[in-house]
Amino acid sequence: MNTDPNNPLVATPSNLLPSTIIETGFSNGNEINRITSLLVQHVAGVANQALDQDRYNIRGGLDNQWQGELYSGSLKGSQKMIEAANRLNSPSYAGIGKLLKAYNFAMTTDLWGDIPYSESLQFLDKLQPRFDKQEDIYKGNASLNIQSLFDLVKEGLADLDKPSTFNPTSSDDPVYGAGNPSNATAALTQAHLAKWKKMGNTLLLKLANTVSKRDPAFARTIINAVLAQGPTSYISANTEDFEVPFGSAGNSQNPIYNFGYVQRPADMLLSQRLLDSMAVRNDPRLPFFFNQTPTPTTTVNITGTVTTVGVFTGYQNGSGAAVPTLNLTASPAINYRSRYGTYLIGSSGSAPIRLITNFQRLFIMAESALVLGTSTGSTGATVQSLYQDAIRASMQKAGVTDAAITTYFTNNPKVAILSGTDDQKLNQIMTQKWIAWVGNGYEAYNDYRRTGFPRLALVANPQGDNGTLPRRFVLPASETSGNANNAPKPTPNTTEKVWWDVR
Repeated sequence: MNTDPNNPLVATPSNLLPSTIIETGFSNGNEINRITSLLVQHVAGVANQALDQDRYNIRGGLDNQWQGELYSGSLKGSQKMIEAANRLNSPSYAGIGKLLKAYNFAMTTDLWGDIPYSESLQFLDKLQPRFDKQEDIYKGNASLNIQSLFDLVKEGLADLDKPSTFNPTSSDDPVYGAGNPSNATAALTQAHLAKWKKMGNTLLLKLANTVSKRDPAFARTIINAVLAQGPTSYISANTEDFEVPFGSAGNSQNPIYNFGYVQRPADMLLSQRLLDSMAVRNDPRLPFFFNQTPTPTTTVNITGTVTTVGVFTGYQNGSGAAVPTLNLTASPAINYRSRYGTYLIGSSGSAPIRLITNFQRLFIMAESALVLGTSTGSTGATVQSLYQDAIRASMQKAGVTDAAITTYFTNNPKVAILSGTDDQKLNQIMTQKWIAWVGNGYEAYNDYRRTGFPRLALVANPQGDNGTLPRRFVLPASETSGNANNAPKPTPNTTEKVWWDVR
């Protein structure tokens, strides 16, 4: 049979790596981010689905996310990359595939609970895979042949240390490939793969942090084992963050911008509750996170909030009050709404989707040292120093200067210094982490469900399953009907907690 070498019948790892990375960022930043950002009150919904979702009506959707973006998108891509890498004796690609697979499965189980996992991604060989318990997904179950997420990550890390026929370069790795155009030397290759190892070890910290309330001893062991390897083994600088790049062209814009500025510019704006929380703290990230609005008068931007860092206009979640004016067709345009700013959208959608970050790692270390008694890492570090370093890393990433951050700490000691009981200190840590995660509602939603911080009041006019903030997503109809023999019956509603949520 004649075959065209320029059109291979099976995708190569170098073809699959960039698309899987982009699909991972898109999955996180699209509808999953919109719903979770509404639930944690980063933004408020004022029209269409966002208005209903803001009031906890999150049933009836997410088929595209479950079937398209996850199982047939980022998860399928990671599995196909692992298989292609194995065929070509290229474990470096397989290792990266396993890290991406673990991240995406973690996101899926965190949101939906029990899911198809160990028997999934076999495609035509297994059209109706078993639903695995979330506990087994996180901790493994040898009797059912279920590999834990932790072991999947560790297996991926081990692959990255093996000799590989082919290795990623800047041409196929949009996250960590810069500086390695051709694997010209072994040193370049190893430096490149070392960045993925840092991502993987920081992913272990994230996973352990997620289950830390359910199984503190297990989480403590994982966290201490990662930290014992030293700061060169995990993400320890903002430049090492695992963030997915996007562009300003229409087909490459990040999903936050595409939805909020192109597709549905009038559906969401800054939550008044986040605005009030940041305003009372004089938080300098506010003008980077959201756009400013005109100075309020009796006729202009009448609901605007004057802060020490500018004027912003938010909206109370779930409210039926009049919505601030947005008229983009007027000349000049009238915009009395604070929508996502440059940190989240960049120039016409070119901001990255931030998935695993340095500030996240520092907040995890601060929380874990406080609650679990884990290592603080480097000599001399304390819960207090980790907490301040986490805020600094977040502010630096947003665009605040070092000098301004130092001044901010000096002028705002109630924010900068942990005080009170351990529970009060945890509230401070988690509130700052909640602010830092603007743009990644999934992570903030995980943290809120785990800890109950920050304390989020119910939205106005709450609806949903029982008028309370949802504790999980509802399985989409495509799965409950298409995999009816395995899907849980009855389908868990939004009030049922996932396994690791013990609050």
